[in-house]
Amino acid sequence: MCNKKISGIYAITPNKKLDINLIEQAVVKYKVSILQYRHKIDNEDTKLNEALKLRQLCLRHNTLFIINDDINLAQKVKADGVHLGKSDASIMQAKDQLGDNAVIGVSCYNNINIALDAQKQGVNYVAFGALFTSNTKPNAPKCSLDVIKQARQSLNIPIVGIGGVNFNNQQQALEAGCNAVAMINALFE
Repeated sequence: MCNKKISGIYAITPNKKLDINLIEQAVVKYKVSILQYRHKIDNEDTKLNEALKLRQLCLRHNTLFIINDDINLAQKVKADGVHLGKSDASIMQAKDQLGDNAVIGVSCYNNINIALDAQKQGVNYVAFGALFTSNTKPNAPKCSLDVIKQARQSLNIPIVGIGGVNFNNQQQALEAGCNAVAMINALFE
């Protein structure tokens, strides 16, 4: 099981060339507990280089380091785990490749059944969203805070709220039952 709690602010890197100093400032200033590397580019060398720098940053600040989608990259940089979406590899594949100590998270969008199935398969946390209007994914399906409240009653693993979360509305997500809130623009734009 993950040795660090899935709670507080879950930072996701912006989908562009990384400003490591900006990311480090945000990690320190906002006491970020989890950092997810998410950069949708095809250049494997760039991804490896950025991920290695972020891994070191996370080790310095005792922050959980998660790679979005890419189990191979997570394995190469010895990340703490991986976050999987609906079109990514299976939970079992991630467990087989990364080992039992890896932190595995799954996107559940607005579907509690996906979350219940993921929990049965032994994931460490589930993410629901978009909770609010998101600039990063404006067409993402909406997930009401009522879904979070229902999920909280059915699940015994942490819930991460994502999508348009910022410092003005994060409390609503936490009060609905989220253990952590994911932010991109609120931290880095």
